[in-house]
Order: sequence, then structure tokens, then C-alpha cells
Amino acid sequence: MQTPKITFPCDYPIRVIGVSSSTFLDDVLTIVCKYDDTMGIDKVKERVSRQGSYTSITLSLRATGEVQLQRMFVELKQCVAVRLVL
Repeated sequence: MQTPKITFPCDYPIRVIGVSSSTFLDDVLTIVCKYDDTMGIDKVKERVSRQGSYTSITLSLRATGEVQLQRMFVELKQCVAVRLVL
């Protein structure tokens, strides 16, 4: 049996990069809040690219398990504006 790489629950940082828009942050937060009810704007850093085309959102969420993370990543990747989830 393989030992887990992450001990849950834990604070887990993710980065979501996508096309800049007035609703991009709200769209990402709506999805993440489904999986972490403790998520708040205080756990979010937003950075817009030099030319304003892309936005990078870094969040620190409370991860409770692999399934939670996998489902959230799938849903984030289905968002039209999202280009990359790390």
C-alpha cells in the first residue's frame, strides 16, 4: 500500500489561470465554494497579466480528500474561461 502524498484535511493552494473578464473571479469562486464552505475573499489573490488578457487566481482552500480535489478540478476545467488549473 502506498502512503498518501498529502495528509487530509489540509490547506491546499491552487492556481486557476484564464481569460480576463469581469466575471472570471466570481465564476471560479462559485465553483470552489461548492467544495470548501470556508472559502472567502481573504484566501484569494488575483493577478492580471501585463496586457490584461489573462488573470491568475491563487486560492488556499481547505482540502478534505482526493475525491473533493478531483471533482473540483474537473468542474474548474469545464469553465469556458479557464485555461489552466494547477
